[in-house]
Amino acid sequence: MELVIISENIHFVASNTEEARESLAYLSHRYGNADPDHANAIVALGGDGLMLQTLHRFMRRNIPIYGMNRGSVGFLMNEYKSDDLPERLAEAKTNIIHPLKLHAEMANGGTGDALAINEVSIFRLTHQAARLSIGVNGKTRLDVLICDGLLVSTPAGSTAYNFSAGGPILPINASLLALTPISPFRPRRWRGALLPSSNRVTVEVLEAHKRPMSAVADHTELRNVLKVDIAEDREIRIQLLFDPGHELDERILAEQFRY
Repeated sequence: MELVIISENIHFVASNTEEARESLAYLSHRYGNADPDHANAIVALGGDGLMLQTLHRFMRRNIPIYGMNRGSVGFLMNEYKSDDLPERLAEAKTNIIHPLKLHAEMANGGTGDALAINEVSIFRLTHQAARLSIGVNGKTRLDVLICDGLLVSTPAGSTAYNFSAGGPILPINASLLALTPISPFRPRRWRGALLPSSNRVTVEVLEAHKRPMSAVADHTELRNVLKVDIAEDREIRIQLLFDPGHELDERILAEQFRY
C-alpha cells in the first residue's frame, strides 16, 4: 500500500448513463476538469466497465485512478460522494497492479499483441471442443486439454470471469496467476493451476484447422490463433485508489466469505 497526496488537477471521465453524466457536469463545475496530460489523478464515474476502459486508456501514464460508483456494478469503485474530493484522494490507499501481455501467432501467418488487466481468455469458435496443449516457462505441462476454452487471470480479475468459471479468488497482492479451464472434458479431474506471476504460459491450439480458437485480452479479440504466450508485463504499473477501509484486497477477501 502507498499513500498518494493529490490536491488538485483532477481529470474526470464518465460513462454514458444519465446519472454518470450529471455527476460529471457537477464535479467538473465544482472542482474543474483538468487536461488529462496535466492531471494528478483520474476520477472515473460509472461502473466496473468504465473503470476497465479508463485503466486501459491511461495504462502507460502511471497516474492514480480513483473510481466512484455511478453504474450497476462497482467492485472496482468507491462510494460516490461529491464533497471533499481532493481530501478523499489525498487519503486514498493505492493498489499497484500489472497487466498481462498477450502475444499470439495467427493462422494467416501474422502476429498480434494485446494487454489485459482482468484476464486473457481462449475460446473455441465452432461447435467442436478445443484441443489445447499447455506449457509453463517452455516446458509442456499438459499435452492435451479438451475443453471449451482456457483463461489466465490476474488477482484483479480473479473475482470476475475466472471465478464464474470455477477458478480461485486471488488476494490482490499475491504474486500469482490463476490458470482456469472453461468446461473441461479431458482430463476430467484437472481444474486448473495457480502459478507464480513471473511464469510465462504458452497455449498451443491443436487441430486448429478444424477447431479454430480466438484469444481475448479484456476488450481485444484475436481470432484464429495458433499459439498464445501470456506473461505479466512488469514494466506497466497501474495505480488504483481506494478509500481507507475499502481497499481492493479487503474487498477480495470479503468476497471469499459471501454465501
